[in-house]
Amino acid sequence: MPSNPVTWFELNVSDIERAKAFYAAVFQVEFQDLSNPEMDYWCFPMDTSQVGAGGALMRMAGCEPGKGGTMVYFSCENCAIEESRVVPAGGQVCRPKMAIGEFGFISVVLDTEGNPIGLHSMR
Repeated sequence: MPSNPVTWFELNVSDIERAKAFYAAVFQVEFQDLSNPEMDYWCFPMDTSQVGAGGALMRMAGCEPGKGGTMVYFSCENCAIEESRVVPAGGQVCRPKMAIGEFGFISVVLDTEGNPIGLHSMR
């Protein structure tokens, strides 16, 4: 494999406005609307000169959110900060910040749609 294996991600949502509000509150970001008549599609901010994958919130027929799906980890300066914003934004903390040895720290949370997401930081 010539590059990192993840190049893009999509989080399936039922309520696009609720999901946008959750992620905007937790990560303090604004989304770019790339929706079309077949789907609501809101992209996270992305800098193509940086390492890491871009992604979007997506609401489309046949693509349902839910627990037990693929886990996406968001890079954070200190995952405890984003974790502290989860409950006030309507989500749940499943696994509070924990050490993962030389690889830093993670938290696992549920968004407002029931999707599990990971928060990762080195401190």
